[in-house]
Amino acid sequence: MRARVAAGERLAGALVRMPCEEIVEMLAVAGLDFVLIDCEHGPADVSMLRAHIAFADAHGLPVLVRPGEDEHHLAQRALDQGARGIVAPHVEDAAQATALVRALRYPPHGTRGFATYPRAGRFGSVTAEEHRAAAEDVLVVAMLESPGALARAGEIVGVDGIDGWLVGVADLGASRTGTDPSVAGMLESVRADPAVRDAVRADLAGSADAAAASFAGGAQLVVYNLAAVMMTSFRELAAATG
Repeated sequence: MRARVAAGERLAGALVRMPCEEIVEMLAVAGLDFVLIDCEHGPADVSMLRAHIAFADAHGLPVLVRPGEDEHHLAQRALDQGARGIVAPHVEDAAQATALVRALRYPPHGTRGFATYPRAGRFGSVTAEEHRAAAEDVLVVAMLESPGALARAGEIVGVDGIDGWLVGVADLGASRTGTDPSVAGMLESVRADPAVRDAVRADLAGSADAAAASFAGGAQLVVYNLAAVMMTSFRELAAATG
């Protein structure tokens, strides 16, 4: 997936919070490019995460995982199970971004424990060299979720190993004070910042129209908020009774 992003492809995926392998399969059958499993606001059980990744892998659907804040060990285990990328929440500065990258890389460039026998190593059927090369293809996206993080966006995405950024709009709104610019103003400012221009921009979207607008505005990755999409559909179904 990282190679596709580097080649300039625009990709659309969906954020899945609820434990349901069939939803992962449906996203693959529908033709989505990836699925983002949310372990920050959804069940963080590694066994359930493993099941989701296994079902996605059977359909050739790349999996990104959002662990909790600074849950580097969970991120490492997600990669061992075959996740193709990490979307890390609440990255506040370059130091945190550097620590994240080091946690996801093998020595000598990081601290991730090396093993070829989990799913990512095809259960030991690949060589150490092949596994190490595949591990370099991990996509790393930093979530910016506070006014301070947006102000430091350039230094965060400038860390070697950070591929892209995604603004957590809900947390940004919750963390701003009366002296901060509006959420819309901060979004406009960071999207126009030349320091982040070369990094991959990811957006959350609640509809196909919103996704199209994000792509038109410069996003390369769009993640559908599946809970919002489903609830909109459910309300429309309920409203049909009059």
